[in-house]
Amino acid sequence: MAQSSSPAPGMVAAPRKPGGLMDRLARLSKVEGVAIAVVFVLLVLLFCIAAPRAFLGYRLYMSFMATVPPPMIIALGLTLVAVAGEMDLSFPSVVAFSSYVFSILYQNYDMTWLALAAALGTGTVLGLANGLIVTQLGIPSLIATLATLFLWGGLTTVVSGGVSVAIPQIIGSDIQTVFVGRIGVFPVQMLWGLATAVFVWHLLNRHRFGENLLFIGDSAKVAKVVGINADREKIKLFTLMGFLSAFAGVLLTLETTNYFSSQGMGYLLTVVAAVFIGGTSIFGGSGKVIGTVFGALIVAIIEAGLVASGIQGFWTQFFIGVVFIASVTLNTAIEDPDKVPMLKRLRSRAKP
Repeated sequence: MAQSSSPAPGMVAAPRKPGGLMDRLARLSKVEGVAIAVVFVLLVLLFCIAAPRAFLGYRLYMSFMATVPPPMIIALGLTLVAVAGEMDLSFPSVVAFSSYVFSILYQNYDMTWLALAAALGTGTVLGLANGLIVTQLGIPSLIATLATLFLWGGLTTVVSGGVSVAIPQIIGSDIQTVFVGRIGVFPVQMLWGLATAVFVWHLLNRHRFGENLLFIGDSAKVAKVVGINADREKIKLFTLMGFLSAFAGVLLTLETTNYFSSQGMGYLLTVVAAVFIGGTSIFGGSGKVIGTVFGALIVAIIEAGLVASGIQGFWTQFFIGVVFIASVTLNTAIEDPDKVPMLKRLRSRAKP
């Protein structure tokens, strides 16, 4: 007589142990930044095939890591802003104003470290002003910071007279070596960018400030119920955003040894794209710092890869737009499929 494979009465069958390939992939996909890192690696491999002369050598990557840190640092600050359900579009003007303060103090008074402190202080004050406008005047942050984009930008042009400031004498100085020097062939500014990423990740995931931002972004009413002072946290948030924008501006100025009135404007769309390509929720309440790092790398690698592949430059914005839409849709579908109407309809039709 054949033995039955079913358990005897009163006995519970042992659960099936997970560990198959699909289970491991599912667990791996839940690790922060893994999905977007895979996209980055695939893009690098694609461009290695399309433009091997550029992408199989190390020089392109060293140049890449010298230019990515400023927009990446701004994007990390903007990630925190987006987590709270807010937006800051004024950072290009903060970059320009802070860069001007640093350049003019260094050129006219040879104040190296004081120029750095003044530049960072300028960005911090402008960020504080943004926070006060948003919280005390009750203007939505998207509108308020769009206004201050023009306000701070116009003020920078008036103060500077619209002229550029060159500081070639800073080449080889201690401050340039510390912030944008080289360790062998490796750009130091990338280390500053990664250090900022570690700081922001800790702030968001291991600090009460980050926890408060997550509460505020998820539900302002719930945040108020649990005793979070949303206005105070938002003021701190925009102040930090101003500081990080100023720091990025200083790195940019030290690398180029030049200030110009439109400095930072080229970062506006790419920084926003990096944040949301990286997986930070456009609805607030969720942010992925590691995703932002790879998002910034992806935006930069697309531009470098297309140019190296001989494709005309205007295709860069097209492909960034495609990646932007695809990434935001995918991340939204993963987090809450009901927020994607097409998926919601498909799911409703699939139900019996």
